[in-house]
Amino acid sequence: MKIITATVAVALLGWALPAVAQKTAAPAKGQQGQVVAVTDGDTLVLRLPSGPPVTVRLRDIDAPEICQPWGTEAKNALAELTLNKFAILTPVARDSFGRMVGRITVEDLDVGRNLVENGHAWSTRGRSDRGPLVKQERMAKALSRGLHGQLPRAVPPWEWRRNQGPCPKA
Repeated sequence: MKIITATVAVALLGWALPAVAQKTAAPAKGQQGQVVAVTDGDTLVLRLPSGPPVTVRLRDIDAPEICQPWGTEAKNALAELTLNKFAILTPVARDSFGRMVGRITVEDLDVGRNLVENGHAWSTRGRSDRGPLVKQERMAKALSRGLHGQLPRAVPPWEWRRNQGPCPKA
């Protein structure tokens, strides 16, 4: 009986430890800099302590194009959260335009997640899912936040680009 109990306890401990370790693991180290410009609702420019400023595309979100309805509001929301503030960039990749793609946090706030929660952006879509922030997007829609409450039919930016093409250069 004691051997079975000990075996079960060891098995449970082996199953539970990775989950505990995952929740308590330190977040990935990022680079700290100051946000010096906001290009649109999902892109900003970060000045790091050394080197040239870095253009950052927020991961996991897609905001309305600047020439699209709600594009200016999305840009303003991102500027309100970040402009002239110190932010931490956790880079993940570079996109086809050469921009750094990453997570931006300001005062422990995940900026991309906040934009989706408040109806200023959509969760990015994968081939087989509705994206990593789909729950936040659905909640914003249910609560009519941001563009989900102000536009009669909010058009996701990927549909806008497909139908309208890119925005004209300023």
